[in-house]
Amino acid sequence: MHITIFGANGPTGRLLTGQALAAGHRVTAVTRQPHSFPLRHDRLDVVGADVLDPVAVDAVVAKRDAVLSTLGVPAGKEPISTYSRGVANIIAAMTGHQVRRLTVVSSSGVDPHPYSEGGLLFNRVLLPYVTRVLGKTLYDDMRRMEALVRASDLDWTVVRPSGLFHLPSVTDYTLVEGHADGRFTARVDLAASMLALLADDRHLRTTVSVITRADNPALLHWIRREALSKS
Repeated sequence: MHITIFGANGPTGRLLTGQALAAGHRVTAVTRQPHSFPLRHDRLDVVGADVLDPVAVDAVVAKRDAVLSTLGVPAGKEPISTYSRGVANIIAAMTGHQVRRLTVVSSSGVDPHPYSEGGLLFNRVLLPYVTRVLGKTLYDDMRRMEALVRASDLDWTVVRPSGLFHLPSVTDYTLVEGHADGRFTARVDLAASMLALLADDRHLRTTVSVITRADNPALLHWIRREALSKS
């Protein structure tokens, strides 16, 4: 397949690009900073483009078989619109060029649930603070993005990971429709699940959650390494 990856220069996007190339796909990696993209391959095209530019988006969507979005924006107090505006441009381009398959990364934070292993601190303090205060504008825009995707006529899947962290290799991750009872998702598993969905029609026009069961970080370690840093 010839696939386009938006947000390709982020931590998950780089992993997804590498996995897609290893699987034999041709990849167009879209990033605003193409000169800093670390991967090189004869089946890889690195394109400097902004997802907020509809003309640029149109050019990298035409004649592709699928589009994968790993867009990421740091949380902050200011309004965020990158997810919704970017995906609106992607949907318009895909519709115009009759490209059907779309997979976008969202977050479990758009519809937070208490976790069975979360404990009082996580469920009653950290989770509400992250989703309602620290990340409010981010999750609000992700909800707008999800609504746009669901309203489209594309063959879409929305993927919601939990708290992202680093592992060196893919695990036996869990992928379920709707909410998954797990606090963490390795980026390498998130990338692998997105790639696997390209060959799996069971989850078309659905929202899925992906979680990692193995080697989860301790909560305080995760806060120091991930939650308080740009992911």
